[in-house]
Amino acid sequence: MNLNWGTLVVVLVLLGIVAAIVVKLVRDKKKGKCSGCNCDCGCGGCGGDGN
Repeated sequence: MNLNWGTLVVVLVLLGIVAAIVVKLVRDKKKGKCSGCNCDCGCGGCGGDGN
């Protein structure tokens, strides 16, 4: 493996950011919060929830 240190650092930082986003989405889903405005989770946060 002939990666330079700069490439390795950038890849690790990007993986950390992606992991943090995934963790936040999972936690929000468990709390019942929507991650978008599709209102599939019944959050009632927008007009598209049918109420």
